[in-house]
Amino acid sequence: MTFLWAFIVGGLICVIGQLMFDVAKLTPAHTMAILVVAGAIIDGIGWYDPLIEFAGAGATVPITSFGNSLVHGALTQLGEDGWVGAVSGIFKTTSAGISAAIVFSFLAALFVRPKG
Repeated sequence: MTFLWAFIVGGLICVIGQLMFDVAKLTPAHTMAILVVAGAIIDGIGWYDPLIEFAGAGATVPITSFGNSLVHGALTQLGEDGWVGAVSGIFKTTSAGISAAIVFSFLAALFVRPKG
């Protein structure tokens, strides 16, 4: 049942993003920014952790999870280190993902030649 809920929740997040492209005619950058901010707001009001408990990877894989990670890290470090921790907490929780994206993008650029 966990796989089914992960598929449904993750699929719904993707459907929302696709509707933003097709119906609202938003650019990929606008869509991504809105979904990240939505994930941050949902975590800020305390609903993202229960969603992760319910849907697992369906909630942690989409881009909304990046917003969740930003806010979650900031709030955790804010409690431990004060306002300086709020800024450092953002980087502490997201640095591995950002670093992986940079490294794999660089490797892809080395081995893939664009057609054109």
